[in-house]
Amino acid sequence: MASGFFALLDDIGALMDDVVAMSKITTKKTAGILGDDLAVNAEKATGFVASREIPVLWAITKGSFLNKLIILPIAFLLSAFLPSAIMVLLVMGGVYLAFEGAEKIYEFLFYHKEKPQVAILSEPTPEDVLALEKLKLNQPF
Repeated sequence: MASGFFALLDDIGALMDDVVAMSKITTKKTAGILGDDLAVNAEKATGFVASREIPVLWAITKGSFLNKLIILPIAFLLSAFLPSAIMVLLVMGGVYLAFEGAEKIYEFLFYHKEKPQVAILSEPTPEDVLALEKLKLNQPF
């Protein structure tokens, strides 16, 4: 009777070992996707009034979670059914990032856009603060 109990515990331990191994593999495969937003989110989360930091961070978190909810299932399905498409998508993403980098260098060297000067004449109202937050959170990366 006791040997049956220990055999059951051994089977549960073996299953848990498999779960841990698969979790490790999944974490390695998704680390790039999950860490991709960190730099963007850090840039978006600066320059707010201290009393509005928590709502702004919550809005960023919700947007990031929605992105992951869409991207991760697609990535898992592609890796399961069409693994060769992942390489093509990664190369296309690399080419796009190279294009963006070259464009930034070109703009820095040859095209200096003047930033508009804004004069604050009075204290912003709470509606103005919320409008500025939405504008900053919804602008393209």
